[in-house]
Parts: sequence; structure tokens; C-alpha cells
Amino acid sequence: DAFNPAYAAMVETLDESVGRVLQTLDSLDLAQRTIVIFASDNGGLHVLESSGTPATHNRPYRAGKGFLYEGGLRVPLLVRWPGHIQPAAVSDAPVLLTDLVPTLLAAAGLDPAKQIGPLDGLDLAPLFRNAELPSRSLSWHFPHYTNQGSRPAGALRDGPWKLVEHYEDGSLELYHLLDDPGEATNLAPAKPAQARLLRDKLAAWRTQVGAQMPTPNPAFDPPLHQRLYSDQDPSTLIAAATAVETSPAWRGWRDAMNSAIKGKKPSVTPATGDIRLLAQNARIHGQTLRYEREPNKNVLGYWTDPKDWAEWEFTAPAAGRFEVEIQQGCGKGSGGAQVNVTIDDVTLPFTVQETGHFQQLILRTLGEVQLTPGPHRLSVQPQSKPGPAVMDLRRITLRPVP
Repeated sequence: DAFNPAYAAMVETLDESVGRVLQTLDSLDLAQRTIVIFASDNGGLHVLESSGTPATHNRPYRAGKGFLYEGGLRVPLLVRWPGHIQPAAVSDAPVLLTDLVPTLLAAAGLDPAKQIGPLDGLDLAPLFRNAELPSRSLSWHFPHYTNQGSRPAGALRDGPWKLVEHYEDGSLELYHLLDDPGEATNLAPAKPAQARLLRDKLAAWRTQVGAQMPTPNPAFDPPLHQRLYSDQDPSTLIAAATAVETSPAWRGWRDAMNSAIKGKKPSVTPATGDIRLLAQNARIHGQTLRYEREPNKNVLGYWTDPKDWAEWEFTAPAAGRFEVEIQQGCGKGSGGAQVNVTIDDVTLPFTVQETGHFQQLILRTLGEVQLTPGPHRLSVQPQSKPGPAVMDLRRITLRPVP
């Protein structure tokens, strides 16, 4: 009598398998010094996709896998660490899976900042002791379409407030999750100031992490978009009693989704076409600039003299147009340096972006350049340095433009 009996059986088998792992840890007397974490990468798949779906539903939450509504973002997070976490303790503190890296490093007795530099997440140890985490916003960036029917968007949760920003047209949705956990009532029209506040916070976070944004599709098909995302919005799917009963109303939508991509390939250039210029291979000119080989760095650093510069020689295998991307980091108070990236006789100027720490690196696209087959030279030369250092630079990538 389950919603999807086959999926329910799979979950039961998974549960039994996890039990065998835990039982083995107990029998080997390893449980006290073993942290076991059970989690998921997304909420349950709630739409008709492949054979045997929809797999589940996420009531009372809206949507599921692939969406920025709560049905897609909320996942299981179970942690077992005997002697450190009280059995059956429950916390309702919102966390992210990026919190697991600093949590596990700290649990192993390591300082996360010294191991790999600043991280996006927080150490969750206070929750294990029934204490509270520092107040923070949680942000998500999802700049593409999915097979489940979601559209490019970003989201931010700040206390009970939740914002969803659609990248296609900039429209905003605002929800109060305590009053409306199912995200049924968009409060953005009634509370525009609150919506703008969260939108600005989300934009600042995207800038901080160097999030890449989508670009308009020249082959955009408005009627097809209307049919797939508006006429029958999969985020509003309300499941029937069973998966079998839910499927018929969505068969036409699924067929249309499949037809839209049939015989087509994504316009993504394979990584094998990239030309990657790594910090360790740079020719350095100057006094203080040097390659820092530590695993958590792997950058050109100590760029305290703006007269110092670096260059690479490389070979383009064929003629073509290439997008130029850099990976840079910059500590607090050092942002704003003006830097020129010159490829042969083409210069792409940019302003160094402050990222909070020199080893907190972000990707930035500077522009495009046309290359001929054969050897080329690329240089990175600061033009100004308002702070203590210019930046840390890990690599420059030249990526073929389709």
C-alpha cells in the first residue's frame, strides 16, 4: 500500500544495509571512534521521469529533486558518533552539506582553516552538544534547467524567510516557512522591501563566491517554454494516492520534455579542448611573487610588489575563439587591484575581487580572444595595488567557444 512499492522496497533494503554497517562497527569495537553520516544530495524525485517514477512525494513540502523549493532542498541528515552525540537527539537548525567538511576536520582534531583555508560551511559540533550555531543565511545557486522541470534560479533562507529568484526574468518569490512550509503563498508583492533585502543578500553572496550566471539562449522558444514550465508547472504537482495514479496526468508533459532534447547535445565544449595555464608552470618576473606549492594553496602568491608579473607560453592546437577564465583569491582589504591579462597583442583588463581570504578562490570570466594555431604568450601584469597584496592566482583557463 506504499505510494511506490518498488521504491519503498529499495528504501527498506538500504535501511537494512546501513544496519549491517553499524552492526559491524559495533562488533569490531570501532563505533566509539567512527562518525557515520547518512544524507542525500537532493529531495525525493516527485515527477514522472523514467520508468517506475514518480518515486515518491515530499508532502507537505513543495516540489522535489532539481528544485529550489523545500521539497528539493530538504534532505535526511543523520549522524551517529557514540559518546559525542546523545542517541535520538534531534535538532531543527538549518544546515548545509558543505558544513560536513569543517565538521569532520574538527572532529579529527584538525583546524580546518590551517588545513585548506576558509570554507563555506560551519563546524556542526555545537549541535552535537545541544548548543546553537552562529546566525547565518543559507544560499543556493542553480543556474540551469533540469530534467525534472525546474528553471534557472537562486534561493536564500534567512531565519523563517525564504526567497527564490528566477534568473530568466528576475522575478521573486518570498515565503515565510514557519507559516507556509509548503510555499503556497508568494508574499513578494505584499512585502517588496523584505524581498529586495533578501535579493540583495543573495546577489552579494553570488559575488563573493564568484557564481557564474546563465546567458540568454538565442534559440529560445517561447511557446515551448510556456508549455513545459507554465501551462503545467511541475513544481506544483500534487501527488495522488499512488505513483500509478499520479502518472497519467503528467505523461504528456514528460513526452514534451523528452521531445525537446531528443537528438540534441548540450552546447558544452569538452574539457579536453581547454588550455590550462597553472600557477606552478608560470615564468615569474619580480622580487616577492612566487609559487606556493602547499596543497591548500597551489597559487602564485606573495604578490606584494605591483611591479612583479607572470607569464606563460602555450600552443593552440587549432584556430578558434577562446573564453578566458581566471581563478583568483583576495584577502580582506586587498581588493580593487587593476590587472591586465595580455594574450599576444590583446589585453583583457579586470579588477581583482575581494573574496575574504587569499585561498578562498573564485572563477571569473574576463572575455574572449581569437587564437591562431601555434605558439602564444600570456602575461598577467598588475597596474595598481590599493591593498597589501594584489591577489593569489591558481590558474588561467582558455576554453573553446562553441
